Amino acid sequence: MGSVSSAEQPWAGHPKGSRGYRNMLLALLFAGFATFAQLYSVQAVLPGIARSFTVGPADAALSVSAATIGLALAVIPWSAVADRAGRKRTMAWAISAAVALGLLLPLAPNFPALLALRFLEGAALGGIPAVALVYLNEEVQRLHAAVAAGTYVAGTTVGGLAGRLIAGPVGEWAGWRTGLLAVSLAAALAAVLFVRLAPSPRGFRPLQRGQGPGLGQRILANLRSVPLLALYAQGFLLMGGFVAVYNYLGFRLEAPPFLLPASLVSLLFLAYLAGTVSSRVAGGLTVRSGRLPVLLGGIAVSIAGLAVTLADSLPLILLGLLLFTAGFFAAHSVASGWTPRLAAVGAAQASSLYNLFYYAGSSLFGWAGGLFFGQFGWTGVVGFTAALAVIAGTTAVLALRRRGTGE
Repeated sequence: MGSVSSAEQPWAGHPKGSRGYRNMLLALLFAGFATFAQLYSVQAVLPGIARSFTVGPADAALSVSAATIGLALAVIPWSAVADRAGRKRTMAWAISAAVALGLLLPLAPNFPALLALRFLEGAALGGIPAVALVYLNEEVQRLHAAVAAGTYVAGTTVGGLAGRLIAGPVGEWAGWRTGLLAVSLAAALAAVLFVRLAPSPRGFRPLQRGQGPGLGQRILANLRSVPLLALYAQGFLLMGGFVAVYNYLGFRLEAPPFLLPASLVSLLFLAYLAGTVSSRVAGGLTVRSGRLPVLLGGIAVSIAGLAVTLADSLPLILLGLLLFTAGFFAAHSVASGWTPRLAAVGAAQASSLYNLFYYAGSSLFGWAGGLFFGQFGWTGVVGFTAALAVIAGTTAVLALRRRGTGE
């Protein structure tokens, strides 16, 4: 698929403004939508799942964790498939399998079957984040790759938001099974649009059996790179803090003095739209200012937003959440798009490792934030998350300052 012979000039990538460039951005937007709509839609119908299968809230939440664990475990195997089969073909397989499994979810006869389907769905979805940014970096001109990466991340924010906002109201009206079915149908449409729009690969060179370092060697090479480890740390630390904030802010707003109903608290996810905008803006800023300054700027904005959420005023809390979300997605957009650029070998594995650390941070720190909330209230969550962000920023400065403006 699209291999480049030694006699040909190396593919420089689709230039900004070209049809191939526009189609690439739209295709990855739809891929991000399909992936994250399915991954997180279950959050919006957890009470219905708990009632349907007579399980507690914590057990019901395993239906979210099962998918994220499946995704984390699958990203590296998917990257190996992509090195041989090609980026677009691998993503098409992954998104098709995920949609098929998503359509089976409403038929789950019992809770263990639901968890099994969610694990498999997450494993299938792992083929999108594992490959998307490598595919993009191979097919788009280097100068504009960061902008294109920002568009993909914007698609992930829209998908994560839409999955919850579709499943929730539909599930309240017609049951959780219908809510998940509606999300899967929307993801199926997005998957079709991805396959139709994604340009045929021209920069991909298939890895032949026995050619170059093996999978284990490619993974180790990326784990020995200090700059790449610094980028993995961004995903690990920043995503962990991000999940902690969204996990526990609702508890604060449902308690005195705010006493907001759960239906209004669920609208907090609309703050994701700030990330939709900031991830695109961050991509453009990197062209002028370099990646490291934009990464650090995103971290600084997220910390400032955290500080604002300490206020006892609901409008200020919402403003702080918008700033925090915008800063996080700006930083994540830069870090995730930068990762395959810094990989000397195994770009697909480098990107997959970023996603592995990203979801590991989500699981670990998203849970650990609850310990601080229980002991110190919302102030504890803010302090914990700010500390993670400061460590991430310090790591980036120490390991990436010589590379931040050169691409």
